[in-house]
Amino acid sequence: MKDLSIPELTEHPALDIALDTVKINKQALIFCNTRRSAESTAEKLAKKIDFKNEELEKLADEILKVLSVPTKQCRRLALCVRKGMSFHHAGLAAKQRKLVEDNFRKGLIRVIASTPTLAFGLNLPAFRAIIKDLKRYGGRWGLQYIPTLEYHQMAGRAGRPDFNDAHGEAICIASTEKEAEEIIEKFIDAPPENIYSKLAVEPVLRTYCLSLVTTGFAHSKKELVDFFEKTFYGHQFQDMVAIEAIIDKILNYLEEWEFIKQAKKEDFVSANSLNDDRIEVTKLGDRVAKLYIDPYTAHQIITALRRATEKMTNEFSFLQMVCSTLELRPLPSVRVKEVDIVEAELNESSSQLITFEPSVFEPEYDDFLKSVKLSIALASWMDEKTENEILEEYNIAPGELHLKRNLCDWILYAAEELASILNFRDIIKNLRKTRFRLDKGVKEELVPLARLKNIGRIRARKLYNNGIKDIGDIKKADLTKLTQLLGEKTAVNLKKQVGEDIEKVPKGKRKGQTSIEKY
Repeated sequence: MKDLSIPELTEHPALDIALDTVKINKQALIFCNTRRSAESTAEKLAKKIDFKNEELEKLADEILKVLSVPTKQCRRLALCVRKGMSFHHAGLAAKQRKLVEDNFRKGLIRVIASTPTLAFGLNLPAFRAIIKDLKRYGGRWGLQYIPTLEYHQMAGRAGRPDFNDAHGEAICIASTEKEAEEIIEKFIDAPPENIYSKLAVEPVLRTYCLSLVTTGFAHSKKELVDFFEKTFYGHQFQDMVAIEAIIDKILNYLEEWEFIKQAKKEDFVSANSLNDDRIEVTKLGDRVAKLYIDPYTAHQIITALRRATEKMTNEFSFLQMVCSTLELRPLPSVRVKEVDIVEAELNESSSQLITFEPSVFEPEYDDFLKSVKLSIALASWMDEKTENEILEEYNIAPGELHLKRNLCDWILYAAEELASILNFRDIIKNLRKTRFRLDKGVKEELVPLARLKNIGRIRARKLYNNGIKDIGDIKKADLTKLTQLLGEKTAVNLKKQVGEDIEKVPKGKRKGQTSIEKY
């Protein structure tokens, strides 16, 4: 460790250290505990930088163009990037995150203020890793120190061996001498926490049990127990009797859900053969394993699909079904001002829900309400609201919205496959329509147009509002009109997609009834 003599230029030492890093022509990462803090930190740094760079101007413009309509967050990011500063968190669109990371590697961006997500798996040329926040809000326990292992991950971003610096500096911020001593004791001198096997989490164990049976790697409970005994999970847990009991419970669930079949035990068998009964995977179980979803999720979906055959459903029914699965966790929290909105939508749509609705007095009700909120936000996207509107109304950032849409598409596809095995043909059509609208972000009336290549939600809406509502209308539409609406290249391509052969006319000649001179 060494003392740093850095002038106080701002209200926070982390900002001063970052500015000093820029001054000595190096790069820095600042780790903050929230997205808001990361954005605020980058903005404050940008205000202290007084220079212009043509490359940064171009990069800022590129960041603004990532979304069809830039959000307030996009504009904040672009303003920071123009000064060589940036923020980084899961709420950014994937392309924006990549642009920030790539240009930090190039040295164009000098400082990134980030949530801890940047500390995992990314190799970046940071001379300094500045850990601004070593405490994080832990619900009812208030502010708590982060795990030591997480500190090591963040500190390890400094002075990466793949880059030119011979060393790096990891800097923690303490407000008092006592706090400095606590930080040294907790993070510098202390060993990291123990690592625990992911198999100890029941959803993971369920998935692996079914996969092992499906692939033929295990044919009985005994073979499953023998397999897990040789894993890190078995080594760490040690109590194989307890593990066997957990596996037994999982197998019973898998059998109850009709994913496996266990051979029936005879009345009298030897003690050695008690665990040797053969396990066979069913057709349904085989598909669940290959879809790589939690068997419990598959059970939830199948139960919901069976309910769907007995009642009126719509796209919202299937969205909420998907949002209630474990794969969509963590769910966006329901803010106080949103409770009335969410519950009003719940009252309106409750007759169409195909999942179990818990009582308001049950602990599951909070997560249920969160799943309804996410469903409303996704339905808003399908009703052609912009990322900015969804961010403002539901506090769901574009990057998070994109991630949830991708996860929903995966689970909806799984539901489609399960519905096919169960022969729920009408439901399959509705699931496919929900997937398509969620992907394109369009109302049902735009579906025929949005199926065409290079026609997204904006172009489809423009065509529809100008009286062109389906393929037949496109065939009848004058090429000049299409060109005015979409541009020449897209208009010609659209005509070709609907089976019209549009050829260029030699200079000085006209052909047929085409409406623009060169066609």
